[in-house]
This record gives sequence, C-alpha cells and structure tokens, in this order.
Amino acid sequence: MNGFDIVMVIAVILFARLGVRLVSKYIEMKRENNNGERND
Repeated sequence: MNGFDIVMVIAVILFARLGVRLVSKYIEMKRENNNGERND
C-alpha cells in the first residue's frame, strides 16, 4: 500500500460514517415531523 491508498481508505471510512449519521438524522427528523403533523 502506498500513501494514496491509505488516504483513500481513510476518506472512504469517514464518508461512510458521515453518510450513516446523515441518514439516521434524516429518518429521525422525518419521524418527528410526521408525529407533529398528526398531533396538530
């Protein structure tokens, strides 16, 4: 493995973690929005 491969692996891991966090936040917000509209 040269330096570029190591940098790419680190970047992929960071982007994957960021993606998972964004998706979970989106689902959580969507669920709260639906509950709020029903209570109105």
